Amino acid sequence: MTTTNATASEGLHTVLGAGPAGSTLAGELARRGHEVRLVDRSGDGPAPEGVTRVTGDVGTIDGARAAIKGAAVVYHCVNVAYHLQVEVMPGIQDVVLGAVEAEGARLVVLDTLYPYGETHGQVMTEGTAWRATGAKGRMRAELDEKYLIAHQEGRARVVLGRSADFVGPHVLNSTLGGAVFPGALTGTEVYGIGDIDLPHSYTDIRNVAAGLATLGEHPDGDGRVWHLPTAPALTTREVFRLIEKKVGQPLNTVIKPEPVPFGPFDQVFMDSYAELFYQHTEPQVMDSSAIQEAFGLEPIALDTTLDDTIAWYRDFLAAQR
Repeated sequence: MTTTNATASEGLHTVLGAGPAGSTLAGELARRGHEVRLVDRSGDGPAPEGVTRVTGDVGTIDGARAAIKGAAVVYHCVNVAYHLQVEVMPGIQDVVLGAVEAEGARLVVLDTLYPYGETHGQVMTEGTAWRATGAKGRMRAELDEKYLIAHQEGRARVVLGRSADFVGPHVLNSTLGGAVFPGALTGTEVYGIGDIDLPHSYTDIRNVAAGLATLGEHPDGDGRVWHLPTAPALTTREVFRLIEKKVGQPLNTVIKPEPVPFGPFDQVFMDSYAELFYQHTEPQVMDSSAIQEAFGLEPIALDTTLDDTIAWYRDFLAAQR
């Protein structure tokens, strides 16, 4: 892989989904000088500077076609309620792929580690076998196979970027998000799940954005899976100790050894997440050296990620008072 000037920097870049990943990506693309459209079902929330936010429903054929009309590059960051993913995400894939094919745009997909399934501590690279056995993991693997087949058959130009668990500013619904930082700053409960003495990769949401934006600019990376830039893994307990030092007080840590409700995650969510709880009972380590070497990307140091995330949560909690 080379980092030539064969980029797809011209034309409209359309981001589907305005959650933390989609919004952070839209801002990253705008800072890189692209024309950016951010699409979600409400269309009325804040948008990063230089980004046009519009209403669109990519759950329908007409909605997907309208959302990506005129786009050179489309970024699929859409998600749905966790317990509905198996039923809903395949339909969204069908209409988004169809719309991209009709428009002649490239498609960059934000992906998860779910297709790998249990790895028994093996470091995950892009060459790791897809062995998921749970419904969500199998669903994600099937979607990814369809994306790659569409690319191989020349129906659409597609690339996938996989992330570990999110962390960073604006990230709430993560095991290293709303379950940790509010408690760390207020002295209330901080939740750890499973075995927090196992190494666990966390991807800064800004590295998610930088990785996806880079893939969007480089069609020479199409047709495969890439791991998005991720700092070297520490154990979750080591991460908690770093947070303690930064907030200046010990954490009131509560361990949840089973998939039960905690923090921002209710019973419905945890019942649906139970099949993936293995991610917290075996090492979960992702290697992102391939994208780093191919495109010269470097992950944000975890120490910096924690500083910035704590600062964001201070402001967020102050605004809630």
